[in-house]
Amino acid sequence: MTSHNPPPERRGVRRLFARTSWPEARFLADVLRMETVGGALLLFGAVIALGWANSPWGDAYAELGRWVPWSGGSALHLDLDLATWAADGLLAIFFFVVGLELKREFVAGELRDPRRAALPVVAAVGGMTLPALIYVGVNLGAGGEGLRGWAIPTATDIAFALAVLAVIGAYLPQGLRAFLLTLAVVDDLLAITIIAIFYTDDFRVLPLLGALVPIALFGLLVQRRRTWWWALVPLALVAWTLVHSSGVHATVAGVLLGFTVPVLARQGRDGRPAPGLAERLEHKWRPISAGFAVPVFAFFAAGVSLRGADLGAVFTDPIVIGVVLGLVVGKVVGILGSTFLLARFTRARLDEDITWSDLLGVSFLAGIGFTVSLLIGELAFGSDGMAGDNVKAAVLTGSLISALLASVVLVRRNRAYRMIALKEQVDLNQDGVPDVYQKPGG
Repeated sequence: MTSHNPPPERRGVRRLFARTSWPEARFLADVLRMETVGGALLLFGAVIALGWANSPWGDAYAELGRWVPWSGGSALHLDLDLATWAADGLLAIFFFVVGLELKREFVAGELRDPRRAALPVVAAVGGMTLPALIYVGVNLGAGGEGLRGWAIPTATDIAFALAVLAVIGAYLPQGLRAFLLTLAVVDDLLAITIIAIFYTDDFRVLPLLGALVPIALFGLLVQRRRTWWWALVPLALVAWTLVHSSGVHATVAGVLLGFTVPVLARQGRDGRPAPGLAERLEHKWRPISAGFAVPVFAFFAAGVSLRGADLGAVFTDPIVIGVVLGLVVGKVVGILGSTFLLARFTRARLDEDITWSDLLGVSFLAGIGFTVSLLIGELAFGSDGMAGDNVKAAVLTGSLISALLASVVLVRRNRAYRMIALKEQVDLNQDGVPDVYQKPGG
């Protein structure tokens, strides 16, 4: 039965985490399915790496990561070992998908409306600022190299977080899932900016300017809908090589290439709107990113060896304490606090389907900072040595604690929403669109 009551916004009350449109909900469902599989593969790669690194064959794991497949690439700074190829090369695919996602959100998604964008943007900024402040506060007394890792606890791993959410939160409101995805997209944008500005060493301007040429040609082709793989892939590789040679982290090339792809669809020959090129490319490249690039990076990045290590010394290291507290405490307080302040000063209310307990659980999920946190840790302290190993242990520990706390909160909330769903079954109309999306304001 269709309700004739005006939506909350029309009565002068702004709702936070309100349900998105039906097309946005379908897109979100597709992303959730792919990221859930990717999160499971990511976890599998990390577990294999941890097991191998702490087995009697741990030295073979370390040697595999240090193997240089192309020693003749020194002229182009491409004499990289496998672990670096995974971090700089494969993650460029991940960041290309992030770039497509960001472009879509700004042009046709949640971030196109300043009022709807305010919440995830404010929450993401709060969820990155407080963890950094906590880390700096813990390491300020120790001083020295420890402060280089201030950005490690600021990132959220969307694949891992969505995988946990899919397992424990099948009945949670769609608006809550959309919030987590959009927050993570903004989080990725800020993390990319941090990497480009604060973790760039030996900057060389000429290669970076040279990279603008293949990026511009790539953009020219995609703007004209020329999706020739034999032209686009070589242009992307040249752009990646030049950005890497400039000293800027090469994954930034992936984001810039993603930004050039048009989002809005042109009308098809049958008169119906065709899928936008950004959506089509994201559909093709997301499985490669989530199913291969990120899990392989996790395999090479998560293999911290604890054999013979003094665990007491590891977990009293200010770097480890700062990262764990930043992920577990900083993320939650930052996201919850900024959302509460936004609601207080704008007189907005939570959507009728969502409670502050739900937001608490999602804030814990945002403390799963795996892929980008490990990447920033490598940029700050390197992949070898005690500091590098301690960062890996800290990121794994903080992410695990955050996932467990999120599970405790959201399993209970999911049980409550399941009872509601059993009482109020959602019917599908002949057009396949749930009735809830056809109510006024739905």
